[in-house]
Amino acid sequence: MTRFGTDRVRRYYERHTRTFVAFGEGGSLGAMHRSVAGPGVTTKAEAFRYVEDAIVALARPLLDGAAPAHVIDLGCGVGGSLCYIAEQLPSTTGTGITVSPLQATLGRERVATAGLSARVSIIEGDYADVPREVAPASVVFAIESFVHAPDPVRFLTQCRRLVRPGGVLIICDDFRRARTCAPAAAAIERFCRGWHINTLLEPGELQAMAREFGFVHESTTDLTPYLDLGRPRDRVVDLLAGPIERLPWRFPRLDPWLGGSALQTCLRRGWLGYDLAVFRRRSVT
Repeated sequence: MTRFGTDRVRRYYERHTRTFVAFGEGGSLGAMHRSVAGPGVTTKAEAFRYVEDAIVALARPLLDGAAPAHVIDLGCGVGGSLCYIAEQLPSTTGTGITVSPLQATLGRERVATAGLSARVSIIEGDYADVPREVAPASVVFAIESFVHAPDPVRFLTQCRRLVRPGGVLIICDDFRRARTCAPAAAAIERFCRGWHINTLLEPGELQAMAREFGFVHESTTDLTPYLDLGRPRDRVVDLLAGPIERLPWRFPRLDPWLGGSALQTCLRRGWLGYDLAVFRRRSVT
């Protein structure tokens, strides 16, 4: 059952986006996702671009040179990832969609500042109900936004329309691991409550669902070992999270911190993992 409808997710990002951009480590890059210090990474900026660079590498073979390839970012935040990918792939056009009016405004400003207004557009809306005028794309990706989906079936239904035959769907997000215990369930519940999470699947569940919508699973890469877990500020939040959770009232401004603390626990203990999953749309479905 959906816990956080689209309106609640919208309010969450309306309340917290400016804080994420101002105080998040990747805020200056427009990166509202985690850094990944994967193979070959030597700087923090490279770590924040690791997932985008993987998307660029997957997109390059799809550029036929005859017409601009289209790329869609489902849950684009303030447009940092989409702008970066468009800069790396000069022949592409890009569309980003975000449920947050504030993020849409900040994203458009970022696009204009980057000089990409002729090729990149940011629209406000529900990524499970993308306007029909948005054309299908060679690459559709979702970075840390799939988990907000109130209904993964609606999400994949939309992806079936948006991904061209032979194109790719890329999802980078948190997924359950096949371990169940009371502490795991409690920590996952705190994570979901704090970050307004609706959909936490195991990798195999996503693969089976995607298959029903015409997508062939190509690869899943576990990026969890490359995450920066246990930073000093994370340890401080961990110490404070318990007492705050026991208070008889809630402070919505603290939700991201409490949810992040629970997520760190889940990732360190192997209850959740951070995966990059790649699917290919079948040419004939």
